[in-house]
Amino acid sequence: MTPKRACIYPKDIQRITGRSERYGRKLLQDIRNYLDKEPHQFVTIKEFSEYSGIEMEEVILYIK
Repeated sequence: MTPKRACIYPKDIQRITGRSERYGRKLLQDIRNYLDKEPHQFVTIKEFSEYSGIEMEEVILYIK
């Protein structure tokens, strides 16, 4: 399976976790801080998968 895009958005995290979109924004910020990324840089699906412990294939199912 290949994703149609490389980055993940708060709405995707909302669909995956069942939490709010605000939680998704905070989680993306936490991942950026953990990876020493700048605020304008995107978080990839792979980075989210590694950080959250959710298999990449499972993440891809939710973002299609």
